[in-house]
Amino acid sequence: MSSQKVDLQPHIEEFLGKIEVFKNLPKSSIQLLDKRIVKKDYKKGDQVISEYEEAKGVYFVHSGIVKLTKQDDQGNEIIVCIKKTGEIFAEACLFNAEAKCYPATATMLQEGEIYFLNTDDLEQELLLSPEMAVQIIRYMSASLRDMTSILRDIALLDVYMKTVRTLERLADKFGANRCNKMYIELPITVQEFATLVGTSRESVSRVFSKLRKDGIIEINGKTIIIKDWCKFCSLFNQKP
Repeated sequence: MSSQKVDLQPHIEEFLGKIEVFKNLPKSSIQLLDKRIVKKDYKKGDQVISEYEEAKGVYFVHSGIVKLTKQDDQGNEIIVCIKKTGEIFAEACLFNAEAKCYPATATMLQEGEIYFLNTDDLEQELLLSPEMAVQIIRYMSASLRDMTSILRDIALLDVYMKTVRTLERLADKFGANRCNKMYIELPITVQEFATLVGTSRESVSRVFSKLRKDGIIEINGKTIIIKDWCKFCSLFNQKP
């Protein structure tokens, strides 16, 4: 991993345009960040931050894909969520004097660049920029709603519908719709997908087999293809 301070002034608006929480900020707020941002390059498999170490800042995905995971006492890994370009993580440690550790480990699923802002620096900038503070609050609120929906699905739905809902969320975030076919290209294994669903690899494999048999999906390497997006969406109102 290499780390370097970057002069972002010529391209800072383009950069911030890829970060959801900084979109539509006034130039005065954008300029506050110019001298604070550090760029770090990571390879696939590199760990960005551990749930067991102090979170010293907030991370912004400029390129690549990051998975956030938790481990149980037996060392089993559960994927909490997956971050793409324009998203942030470790923001939960902002303005929190007691909880210094971010409650997840961030690992690169795909090589890319991560931008970093020191927590103290970002907190100072938020105090000076109400617009930026509001954007951060909106982003954290949306993230909380999404996590609540995921927990609801894990608790209340059967394995079939949990798998379908997970596919829907991944399609919304990573999918490309081409003539009613949805292509989801994501470098994760069936086991990793199962941890997103909150079930076993065997259970997900059985659901995938049923979806393939019913002509709803096909799997080509790391790409899941939903063959008829409209038909797939109708599953939400059906029982398997």
